[in-house]
Amino acid sequence: MSVEIRALQPTRSQLRKFARFGIDLYEGNPYYVPALIHDDVNTLSPKVNPAFDFCEAQCFMAYRDGKPVGRIAGIINNAVNGRTGQKTLRFGFVDFIDDTEVVDALFDACAAWGKERGMDSMLGPMGFNDMDHEGMLVEGFVQLGTMATIYNHPYYPRHMERMGFTPEAEWVEMAIKIPDSIPDKYARVAEIVKTRNNLKVLKFTSRKKIKEQYGVALFELINEAYDQLYGYSPLTPRQIDYYIDMYLGILNLDFVTVVVDSEDRLVAVGISIQSFSKALQKARGRLLPTGWWHLLQTLRGKSDIVDLLLIAVKPEYQNKGVNALLFTDLIPHYIKAGFKHAETNPELAGNDKVRGQWDYFDTRLHKRRRSFRRRRWVPGSPPRPGPPGRPRGPPPPGGEAGVGGG
Repeated sequence: MSVEIRALQPTRSQLRKFARFGIDLYEGNPYYVPALIHDDVNTLSPKVNPAFDFCEAQCFMAYRDGKPVGRIAGIINNAVNGRTGQKTLRFGFVDFIDDTEVVDALFDACAAWGKERGMDSMLGPMGFNDMDHEGMLVEGFVQLGTMATIYNHPYYPRHMERMGFTPEAEWVEMAIKIPDSIPDKYARVAEIVKTRNNLKVLKFTSRKKIKEQYGVALFELINEAYDQLYGYSPLTPRQIDYYIDMYLGILNLDFVTVVVDSEDRLVAVGISIQSFSKALQKARGRLLPTGWWHLLQTLRGKSDIVDLLLIAVKPEYQNKGVNALLFTDLIPHYIKAGFKHAETNPELAGNDKVRGQWDYFDTRLHKRRRSFRRRRWVPGSPPRPGPPGRPRGPPPPGGEAGVGGG
């Protein structure tokens, strides 16, 4: 049967079908971690997601004999294109069966939509911004995914190469064993950094207080620290308010550490969260009827993994060991909570300054993922093979800005 491509309307009903496809495709896969359908629908809804203030998007689904067999979202981030001078169509939320006709039809439809709007290259998988999932998995297919990253079948990158896409950026994720105590040398570094720079560590027990005192400042710091990272889309005030409301309620404040200077100005933040991967697998994208219960059990401490969501350090304090201050505070909380290991969010593979912060710990490379670009792609044209070798990408950004997001 031939493949039918349907361009979806951004209604909640159609977006739910789009979000549901990935969960159905990975039915029974022990490594795939589904997002909550409600969250994906909100991300893709122009009425909810403030990224649509400067982005355009179109979702497509592929059908064969009336059965869904693939999905893809085309995204145009006008803010990033304006910063880079490029005309890039992002693709994201992409899933498909292992079928050449299906894959080609999906990407052709998405590319045609972008070309109609003046785009001349295609890049992904990427979201609207760094708060969305990005980077196609190329190593680590038998490792449990996280709530903040993409899982995909091993055949996905093979189709990208077949269609003439070439790797552009590469990220790695590290698994870190939680030590029994803070390494002595690490503790000494933290004390020196604290004294030399007149810094102090803050902890919060009230979500209301952290929101009022530092809620907006935290995301402004992320904007400042991540600004030069690959593909970064600065968060607008409306987006900042949106993400404060989205994330603050689920954070265990024991796993959030803030560093300020002598005048209480924000210098660094480390945000981590107990792994919700197992709970999300059991919820299968839904809070009802029992998904909420599985998530609640994780909130109450039923996990032995902590996800390092992000670290952001003010540029003038980067490369000065401020990360040691964050983790000398966080590690005792990890030990008390019974975590056995931590998992980083994706880190740019070439950013040795970020990866060097783990030198004091027992770490191993856990996963690897890449973005792929195809330049001046005319739908239906034969693919042109890209150059061999390692993926191309921008020079490694300086500083300790991103455990997550770059």
